[in-house]
Amino acid sequence: MGDPRKFRNKFKGPRHPWNKVRLQEEIVLVGKYGLRNKHELWRAQTILSQYRTRARQLLALPEEEREAQLKVLIDKLYKLGVLPSLESSVDEVLSLTVEDFLKRRLQTMVKNLGLASTIHQARQLIVHGHIAIKDRRVTIPSYHVKRGEEDFINYAPGSPFLDPNHPLRKKMEESTGTSAGSSSGE
Repeated sequence: MGDPRKFRNKFKGPRHPWNKVRLQEEIVLVGKYGLRNKHELWRAQTILSQYRTRARQLLALPEEEREAQLKVLIDKLYKLGVLPSLESSVDEVLSLTVEDFLKRRLQTMVKNLGLASTIHQARQLIVHGHIAIKDRRVTIPSYHVKRGEEDFINYAPGSPFLDPNHPLRKKMEESTGTSAGSSSGE
């Protein structure tokens, strides 16, 4: 009979699909962050636009109401790891870019922590179940890593990559000169 749910897009595509400058910028971001397709990029852009719209709407509110709601918004963005401090202002929320959200993806964090040598290898390790957060296996490369979780990203329990003598880890140690995954609390 089919699925009773009503699926909806989690993103809004571009208004002008063949804008050359936008297409070139998207290709650079897709390559830099190892995205599978532009839908992943558009999802991040949609999330960013929702937070920016909410911040602009706060500017139209009375002072005391604005302060309370602004604090909630800034707390949320700080916990997501997008804002650097809790003392941020509306201007900092409005100056966020899509790269601020793409940097918090699990795929990017795995690459930056040195658990994978390339962004594409990071995606493969995640999809194949070799990465865990707090010993809980996560298989979604677009998972948004919150501020409190970034220190607990490591290889999953039972993964062959936990062995320091694994060929992948030895190869990464030789290329970087450091111990892969040592900063993530082994």
